[in-house]
Amino acid sequence: MLPLLLLLLFGIIEFGRVFGTELMITHCAREGARYGAVGADDSEIVSRVKTAGVVLDENLFTVVIDPSEGTRARGGDVGVSVRYPLTIVAPFISVITGETVTIESSCVMRVE
Repeated sequence: MLPLLLLLLFGIIEFGRVFGTELMITHCAREGARYGAVGADDSEIVSRVKTAGVVLDENLFTVVIDPSEGTRARGGDVGVSVRYPLTIVAPFISVITGETVTIESSCVMRVE
């Protein structure tokens, strides 16, 4: 009975970590899109995305901005996609799901 309870406990803990990270990545994508919508260039958007994820490792972020800064026009859209690989630390869960889970979120806003 103990292995089953441990699997359930570690599953709940890892689900909370994955869900919390997914919320943080969604927040980062929204912050980047908002920053791009008010006229920031690509390097400023990437910097804003990385600083919005305060508890995450900024070296692991992958940020894709569409369209690039030279082709954004007022009234058009700017989209920011953020990917982040999260390492699973629970020993029982990592056997089932794999060592990492890639979390991705994107947001599109109209350029002002």
